[in-house]
Amino acid sequence: MTPGPFDDRDGAIWLDGEFVPWREAKLHVLSHGLHYGGAVFEGMRVYGGQIFKSVEHAERLHDSARELNFRIPFTVAELDAAAREAVHRAGIADGYIRPVAWRGSEQISVSGAATSVHVAVSAWEWPHVFSSAAQEQGIRLRTSKWRRPAQDTAPVRAKAASLYNIGTLARDEAEAAGCDDALLLDYRGRLAEATGANLFLVIDGELHTPIPECFLDGITRQTVIGLARDLGIGVRERHMETDELTRADEVFLTGTAYEVQPVSAVDDRQYPVGKVTSLLAKAYTRLVRPPRG
Repeated sequence: MTPGPFDDRDGAIWLDGEFVPWREAKLHVLSHGLHYGGAVFEGMRVYGGQIFKSVEHAERLHDSARELNFRIPFTVAELDAAAREAVHRAGIADGYIRPVAWRGSEQISVSGAATSVHVAVSAWEWPHVFSSAAQEQGIRLRTSKWRRPAQDTAPVRAKAASLYNIGTLARDEAEAAGCDDALLLDYRGRLAEATGANLFLVIDGELHTPIPECFLDGITRQTVIGLARDLGIGVRERHMETDELTRADEVFLTGTAYEVQPVSAVDDRQYPVGKVTSLLAKAYTRLVRPPRG
C-alpha cells in the first residue's frame, strides 16, 4: 500500500458532489455513522487506468445502503462518473478506489432516521496488497475465534463498515501471531471467509466454496466462479465443515484487493500453489489486464 497517512496527501477527493482538496475532505466528529456504524463502502481496482466493474460496485453500494435503511443521494451513473474522474485527476495507472457513504450529524441517537447521507470517493496508487513473493508462494492464515454472524443478527448482505470490525479484530490477532490474514468461521462453526476475501478450496480438481449466507458474495468471487466454469473447472457452492481443509489440495482467496491470492498454510496445514489456482490467477489477470494491440 502507498506509504504515509491517508489524511495528509496532495490531490482531491469527491465529496457530496464536488471535488475538494484531499486534506479538507472531512466529516464531523458527531456523525451518526462514526458513533453507530451507519456506513457502507466499496473497494474498486484500477488496471491500466481503467476501473474494473465500476458500475457493479456502485450498484452494490446502493444495495448495501438499503440494507442499512438509508438511501444514497447520487445515482449509479453519478458514482461511476465520480470514480472515473477521481482516477483521471490522480493520474492513476494501477490503484484502488474507495467510495464510502455514511449518516451525518443531524442527530446523535440510536435512531438514524433524521440524518442526512454523505458520500465520498477517493482514489490512490496501489498495485498490490501483498509482496511479489507472497503472491507467488501464498499467504498464511490463522483460524480466528471471531465468527461471521447469523443472517438475523446483522446486515450480512451489506458491505457495512460495522461488520468489518470483526475482520479487524481477527486480522490483528493473526498478524500478531505471524500470519498474513485470518480465516473466519460462521456462527455455526462452518468455513466462511477471510477478513475481507472469499474462500475457495480445490478438492480433486474442483472448486469448493462456502455458500455466502452470512458474508458478502464478492464481485471477484462471482467473476472467478464464472472464469472457472468457462475453463471447464467444476464449481460446488455448499456448506463446508472445517475438516474439509484436510481434503483440500489447494486453497486460495478472492477479492477486489486480493485478486486471486494463493494460501500456503491454514494454521499448521501446508498447501502448494497448485495448477488450478495458477490457472485461475492467470485467467483473472488476462481479464483485468487484457493484452494491448
